[in-house]
Amino acid sequence: MALSILDVFRVPSDWVEFLIPLTIVLTSLDNIIMKNQKQTLMRANYYLALIFGLVHGMGFANTARVMIAKSQSIAVPLLGFNIGLELGQIVIVGAILILLFILLNIFKVNKKDWILFVSSGVFALSLKMTLERIPF
Repeated sequence: MALSILDVFRVPSDWVEFLIPLTIVLTSLDNIIMKNQKQTLMRANYYLALIFGLVHGMGFANTARVMIAKSQSIAVPLLGFNIGLELGQIVIVGAILILLFILLNIFKVNKKDWILFVSSGVFALSLKMTLERIPF
C-alpha cells in the first residue's frame, strides 16, 4: 500500500486537539500584552498566524483523512471539503467585519478597547478548552 501525503504528516489527533486552542490562547494573549506596541504586535501576529495555520491545517487533515478513507476518489471529497471550509470562513469573517464596521463607525467604539475586550474573552474560552484537552 502506498503512503499518501496525509500519512506522511500524521500527528496524533489528541495533540492536534490540544494545540488548536493553545494557538488561540497565545494569539489572544499576544493581543492583550502587546496592545500598546503596534509594530511588534503586527510582526508577532504574522508568525503566530503561520503557526496557527499549520496547526489548524493538521486538524483539517485529520478530518479529511477520515472523510477520504470512506471514498475511493480523493479529488472530489477533498475539493468539496476545502470549498465548504473556505465558504464557511468567508461567511464568518464577513459577519465579523460587518459587526466591526457597525461598532467602530456607528457606535464609535474605540478600536484598541474592542481588540482588548474580544481578545480577553477569546483568551478565557480558549484557555478553558486548552486545559480540557491536555494530552498527558
